[in-house]
Amino acid sequence: MKIGIDSFATAMYGNNVITSVDAMEQLLNRIVKADESGLHFFGIGEHHKEGFLDSAPDVILAAAAARTKQIRLGSAVKVLSADDPVRVYQNFATLDLISKGRAELIVGRGSSIEAFPLFGFDLKDYDELFVEKLNLFLQIREQEFVTWEGKFRPALHNQPVYPRSLQKKIPVWLGVGGTPESFIRAGRLGLPLMIAVIGGQTERFRPLVDLYREAGAKAGFSPNELKVGLHSPGYVADTDVQAVSEYYPGYAEQWTKIGKDRGWPPVTREYFDTLSSPKGAIVVGGPERVAEKIIKHSQALGGIDLFNFQMDIAGLSHKQLLRAIELIGTKVIPLIKQSL
Repeated sequence: MKIGIDSFATAMYGNNVITSVDAMEQLLNRIVKADESGLHFFGIGEHHKEGFLDSAPDVILAAAAARTKQIRLGSAVKVLSADDPVRVYQNFATLDLISKGRAELIVGRGSSIEAFPLFGFDLKDYDELFVEKLNLFLQIREQEFVTWEGKFRPALHNQPVYPRSLQKKIPVWLGVGGTPESFIRAGRLGLPLMIAVIGGQTERFRPLVDLYREAGAKAGFSPNELKVGLHSPGYVADTDVQAVSEYYPGYAEQWTKIGKDRGWPPVTREYFDTLSSPKGAIVVGGPERVAEKIIKHSQALGGIDLFNFQMDIAGLSHKQLLRAIELIGTKVIPLIKQSL
């Protein structure tokens, strides 16, 4: 199992807002720390609103690629529905060259919808846009010269797309929430699956993961090709008590703000304790507790190949995040490796 981190490049630390320049420099330093600590993946999300610096994730990842050596770098997620698949491929093929073959993509429709009106797309086309653009992107990944015709962009007639990636095929994960159609689509295409679990109990996704694996098997893909990843909020500190005391206040504040936009009730301590219980989605604690919970999540889903922490939407300081990264690399990953 691989362990990584997803970041939304937020400039918010509780009630303290630092400059965008400082926030970006600290983010890049955390990616370097993750590389040095032995983490396997660092992903940058995509948002187009105040407080977030990840509207151009490929640019951030390119800067990180120049400073790192081993860690794989990817989107988390790339809102493919609101972008041009040709440009997305070119940008990530360029990242792949800069990183010497370490680029990946997690693509999805996006749970935040601000990109659609910003780039002139209609939300009524939410699913149709994604299906068409995903199919075009996968064709570009396979073919240097592309002939294609669709509804939402001009046709391509034996058009070459450059540069080509260093990897024969840049890995593409399909980011999903909770719709059966998305899991089945990933299986039929033979794409690795990245599940965003931000609430409830992780085990509730097992029937959907089974649908994914069944669809993939019917489409002729081997179990080794049908990888499953898990993205969950989490944090690691030296002890369980320290982790909860540092994480909860910022988590409650930030997720209550997010909830106002999405119609969720305010976060309470009782709700948090439920989510951070052994079966809950949040992975917070000392190294031993965190490693144990990740393993249990993997068992609940029939095995996972990648677990990504989402740590920077809880008002944590740069110093706290650096320590968490160090603990993941030096404590959590060895514990998981030993157990498995």
